[in-house]
Amino acid sequence: MYVRDAKNREEVWLLDRLEEFHFEDSAFRSRDYVLGIDQRRGEKTGFGRLRIHRTEAGEICEVSNLGVLEEFRGDGFGAHILEQLVENASEEGFQELYALSPAPDYLEQFGFERIEPAALPDPLKPRFEDIKSRHPDAAPSRIDSDTFTVPRRLRRRFGEEEEEETESEGDEQAEDFGIDPKTATYKYDVN
Repeated sequence: MYVRDAKNREEVWLLDRLEEFHFEDSAFRSRDYVLGIDQRRGEKTGFGRLRIHRTEAGEICEVSNLGVLEEFRGDGFGAHILEQLVENASEEGFQELYALSPAPDYLEQFGFERIEPAALPDPLKPRFEDIKSRHPDAAPSRIDSDTFTVPRRLRRRFGEEEEEETESEGDEQAEDFGIDPKTATYKYDVN
């Protein structure tokens, strides 16, 4: 399993998944998303986004629209997507991250702490109310990026693949060129 930036040609796939998960993204840009990829099957497993809110007082970073496809849940794919988002935020200079999640219990295992809606920065308050109207169990959370951790049980699930990931992450694959490897034929295919 590895996580990479979404590509422009994946907009339709992302928009379909956002609709499927009942996520709203009025400022949608595929380049703001990361995707989880199952190397064994060559399939997308999930997605997530960092959303930056600019205010007069500074910028606020929100982990947004984190989702894992049903068939891949429970195997740690979401943990790796979330880890990449937190690393990206940290690299961009954000120490504090917020999440307005319909699954706050899930985020707590990584160190996110629930906060009261009144404690949210102003740009996030109306977003939270909108999310809460569609997902009644939603709750706001925050984390200091330095305290983020992936539980060992989730890391172990990808123990073998972590070595493969470092070797093949930079390799180009058929998908990178818009080729569906399941249906493609090759000029010198002898099978």
